[in-house]
Amino acid sequence: MITTDFATGSPVWLDLGAPDVDAAGAFYSAVFGWQTQSFGEDTGGFLALHHGGKLVGGIGRLTEQGARSAWMLYFKTADVDAAAKTVERLGGTVRVAPMDAGEDGRMGQFTDPQGGQFALWQQVGGRSGLEAVDGPGTLNWTELYTTDAEAAKTFYGELLGWRTAAMPMPGDGGTYWIITPQGLGQDRMQGGLMQLPAEYLALNGGKPYWHPVFAVEDCDATVATVTGNGGSVQMGPEDVPGVGRLAVCLDPAGADFVVLRPAPPAQG
Repeated sequence: MITTDFATGSPVWLDLGAPDVDAAGAFYSAVFGWQTQSFGEDTGGFLALHHGGKLVGGIGRLTEQGARSAWMLYFKTADVDAAAKTVERLGGTVRVAPMDAGEDGRMGQFTDPQGGQFALWQQVGGRSGLEAVDGPGTLNWTELYTTDAEAAKTFYGELLGWRTAAMPMPGDGGTYWIITPQGLGQDRMQGGLMQLPAEYLALNGGKPYWHPVFAVEDCDATVATVTGNGGSVQMGPEDVPGVGRLAVCLDPAGADFVVLRPAPPAQG
């Protein structure tokens, strides 16, 4: 489970790069019941997202030339400047060099050697990141679709200390790798990665990509709200044994995310 007791390597923040910030805010408010709050014009119209009065993410204007609208996941690091050097040593690239983000921390954005984009956050001030997770309308899981699972495991394992454990997929679906921060138990599993051929990654031009999974109380009702507000569905809703009922969705600008009604805990 994802918690707000952020360990090194755990997801600490996420934000969406959108071509129309206000339109994106209206869409996700309809889907998840989020409240939006502007950080002011000096931030380019960046919106803070709240659920039940707690910070659950943000939306900013898409600024990279030719980039697609997508959610960016930030993972905690003790030293983002040192991490940037490690990224390059391991064959990745620095897309946004480490910089101060207000008084609360430093951040940088990167690309792994296979092409998956992610970000790192180093806490400096008092605010640590997301204020609510692992409940309806909040981040519940993180997921990487990659063209080379072994290479991804090696890269992120050395960079962030992640441990991975194999989980066979039903039928001949291959292997899904569960991600846990270093030194923590299975109760702190935070995401997964799976290998897919490039032709299955057409959404990102055949390159790997990360996306968030948001917990919901009713997957089918949420999907109806997605499509009723201009979004679309790539897969589902469908039941996954031991996981829950889920659907892979696209917002009106094409950013992908997953909605999940988690399966009830197994009875001991």
